Amino acid sequence: MDSLQQRSSTVQAPPAAVAYRPTPPPAWQPRTDPAPLLPDASPFRVIGTDAMADADPALLRRLYAELVRGRRYNAQATALTKQGRLAVYPSTTGQEACQVAAAMALEERDWLFPSYRDTLAAVARGLDPVQALTLLRGDWHTGYDPREHRIAPLSTPLATQLPHAVGLAHAARLKGDDVVALALVGDGGTSEGDFHEALNFAAVWQAPVVFLVQNNGFAISVPLAKQTAAPSLAHKAVGYGMPGRLVDGNDAVAVHQVLTEAIARARRGGGPTLVEAITYRIDAHTNADDATRYRGDSEVETWREHDPIRILERDLTERGVLGEDGVREAAEAAETMAAALRERMNADPVLDPMDLFAHVYAEQTAQLREQAAQLRAELDAESEA
Repeated sequence: MDSLQQRSSTVQAPPAAVAYRPTPPPAWQPRTDPAPLLPDASPFRVIGTDAMADADPALLRRLYAELVRGRRYNAQATALTKQGRLAVYPSTTGQEACQVAAAMALEERDWLFPSYRDTLAAVARGLDPVQALTLLRGDWHTGYDPREHRIAPLSTPLATQLPHAVGLAHAARLKGDDVVALALVGDGGTSEGDFHEALNFAAVWQAPVVFLVQNNGFAISVPLAKQTAAPSLAHKAVGYGMPGRLVDGNDAVAVHQVLTEAIARARRGGGPTLVEAITYRIDAHTNADDATRYRGDSEVETWREHDPIRILERDLTERGVLGEDGVREAAEAAETMAAALRERMNADPVLDPMDLFAHVYAEQTAQLREQAAQLRAELDAESEA
């Protein structure tokens, strides 16, 4: 009986009912104050505002010249696809402000991580236009040395370049190198897992990297509204603990200023920034795409009125920063570039089949050496026949 009473006394009565508490316990606190991370309600602009008066005239004229050259580059590359000199070309006509500003905001020691659509950004950074198009010609996987130009290979898979940019930036900081990585991606790429993984790692590590999302409205034929219900893509930054910036992607001056500020912030240890540039792809997704199946001509024409070259040229001429001579010189330089590109791309490349085994490993594996020897024997036999 005593034993039974002893066992019964260990059974506790159920706790008294407590009122439902709709908030977390008092010990919970947000890791980061979200308010400073939120983007502005509307895209940041400089062209057409009083802020243009503070801009460096030399920078403005250089931006204009690069935009004109970029537009001609896009037109020439598109023509080359129709002539069979390129297998495919994803044009950035209408997006030149994002491309040019991205290249010009970087220091020489920094790295650019482009997507397949960002050949113009690579050219604006100083890459030979022919080398920039080598991948799209089908000659090589990459037509340039990434280390020489500090431009990562053009990334055909969506968003896979973003974790690479974070890794390089994080490694540079660990080594003490004063390097920032700028990674470019389209709105379609933000629906890939690589995008979210890259942002999370970048914020946790406070890596010196800047993400530029060129929101051109469509992931091939899929409009942004079918990809996300977020107020903007820039708002996604808050969930990862980094600032989000929203900018008019056709305002080259605004994009350059926002990226310059984000890069400077990353360089001084402030961590990553996500920048969303609102722009528009005037041309089709590629020469293999029929854009009329998913958007109307009136939509395209509306965006032509906000053309990045037109709005900058109008503002600069009204302010007296750009004259007729400057307009003519920019057009002539662009035409000279296009003529040289056309001439060089019309020459058939001389390809060495043995290049298949180059740049795969620093030291070739036994299997690669065996395969290379087999191919060499076949080529020698063919030449002797």
